[in-house]
Amino acid sequence: MFETIEIELDGRGIARLWLNRPDKHNTLSGRMIEELTEAAARLGADPAVRVVILGGRGTSFCAGGDLDWMKAQIAGDAGSRGAGARALAMMLRALDLMPKPLIGRIHGQAFGGGVGMMSVCDLTVGVSGPKFGLTETKLGLIPATISPYVVARMGVAAARRHFLASRLFDAEEAHRIGLLSSLATPETLDQAVMAEVEPFLACAPGAIADAKALIRTVAPGPDEALIDRTIGLLVDRWQDPESGEGIGAFFEKRPPAWAKG
Repeated sequence: MFETIEIELDGRGIARLWLNRPDKHNTLSGRMIEELTEAAARLGADPAVRVVILGGRGTSFCAGGDLDWMKAQIAGDAGSRGAGARALAMMLRALDLMPKPLIGRIHGQAFGGGVGMMSVCDLTVGVSGPKFGLTETKLGLIPATISPYVVARMGVAAARRHFLASRLFDAEEAHRIGLLSSLATPETLDQAVMAEVEPFLACAPGAIADAKALIRTVAPGPDEALIDRTIGLLVDRWQDPESGEGIGAFFEKRPPAWAKG
């Protein structure tokens, strides 16, 4: 039984994978990371599943990493930090490699790891209006393990702008830089998602899986060496005093020591 996610499967093979921590804006806790990794494996191996829709319960898609979880990584030893960073990286990899179409149903906030989850989707449909952001540098962190997927999705120029300054941006800009495949209103979001789902149901499931693998052959995603490098970079940030100051300032509702203006 899952605690932080839900899976619904209908008779046509459409699986809905829900992030289900609405009171926490679906932030990524250690438990959710574990359950998403398991869900990706389960859905990927299930012949009854044709398409997976990834969405969030409540008012947000995913507001990034759970800050209590990140505080625990900062307070832990080198082994626990490495295990936490690796679990996050492997969850993203599991979703990225899942041999089924993965469609993001995006509404409300999407920050940090939420943007990373959008970037491993094959396509994303989002609601106009909500804010997005890669806000790690405001916390003394960097978007390390999500970076291979986000840079591949939005490109280097947009990554330079958003990784460095942690600026917020709207759905229209997310669409312009490729993070969102299409836009919808809150009232038409589910209809727009289903319009993307229907074509997959007319295609051969094995051919879809092979086509997805083909894309990784001609435009390779991160290999083990790069994943290990991003894990190391995240661990380095967790043990740097800047991250403790940034997350501490967030909880204490004060500017961090480096903030100017």
